[in-house]
Amino acid sequence: MAKIKGAIVVEIEKCKGCGVCEVACPTQVIKLHTDVNGKGYHFAYMENPDACIGCANCAMVCPDSVISVYKMKVEA
Repeated sequence: MAKIKGAIVVEIEKCKGCGVCEVACPTQVIKLHTDVNGKGYHFAYMENPDACIGCANCAMVCPDSVISVYKMKVEA
């Protein structure tokens, strides 16, 4: 049976670092980076990419729509 693995892509320069995605992630994959983008905001990134299930909660709650979610099948 194939498992689903997720991945997100954050548009770093457009991310305001509001942290809503971090709270919405059920597997605690997303964190705010210690570095800042060009506007001086801490941006979201995948701290634990192997735990991503591709649920898209982060993309749904992002007020600026800067998160894209991808899903792929992985053979178990």
